[in-house]
Amino acid sequence: MRFTVVIPARYASQRLPGKPLADLNGKPLVLHVCERARSSGAAQVVVATDDERIRAACAAAGMDVQMTGTHHVSGTDRVAEVAERRRWGDDEIIVNLQGDEPLVPPANIEQAAGLLVAHEAACLSTLCTPIHELAEFLNPNVVKVAVDREGLALYFSRAPIPWNRDGDVQGRTHAAEGGAPGAASVGVGAQQKFHGALRHIGIYGYRVGALKRLAATSPCELEQLEKLEQLRALWLGMRIAVDVAREAPGPGVDTPEDLRRVADLVRKR
Repeated sequence: MRFTVVIPARYASQRLPGKPLADLNGKPLVLHVCERARSSGAAQVVVATDDERIRAACAAAGMDVQMTGTHHVSGTDRVAEVAERRRWGDDEIIVNLQGDEPLVPPANIEQAAGLLVAHEAACLSTLCTPIHELAEFLNPNVVKVAVDREGLALYFSRAPIPWNRDGDVQGRTHAAEGGAPGAASVGVGAQQKFHGALRHIGIYGYRVGALKRLAATSPCELEQLEKLEQLRALWLGMRIAVDVAREAPGPGVDTPEDLRRVADLVRKR
């Protein structure tokens, strides 16, 4: 199986400016991600950035770097530009690996690519993990995914899905205060059952042709409502292969506190 890993890395970050170059135990954060990607069996690993400082740091470490435009609003758009510039064929497989995941298991990167080999009809692939805590299930910052019997995505949502109708101990037939007669209250806080719920992990495999089509399509209404880019693919009728991650992913880095926590984990390993 041949696949390429592209790591989008931008300097601007509201909560941690210059995040790709943040020092993580004596090495820029993005280079830890590169090492994970190199250990995945990828044929090549490319860092995609619009910042000269990131380019210089990665090039000094011997990484393949592709400079991209500054106008991109998502990592997907940046990866699509790399595919266009490198003239990769429509059937080639790319794994989009976020540049703030220094503890991503290499096996998961390979797994994301392998799903597209196993599911010939799928245009994209991604991973998930079982949800074990009710608070996680109800948290809108945790993206959930529902899949069909073939392992293809039915829907992604910040809402708790699948919703167990009988798991709301307060019931959903109570009239909503001030609402129309018979209107049901949401009762989210009373939900007690979440068996089978899956948490989406933000790693994607693409066939290059599908990636280009996604980048050329404007965001759909569902995507704008949920703020989930993968809904654009489903809206276009693209199939997304999903599987439970072989290894539990480590925490990503979004804040200085995250960076300190991950640094401790890296030292222990």
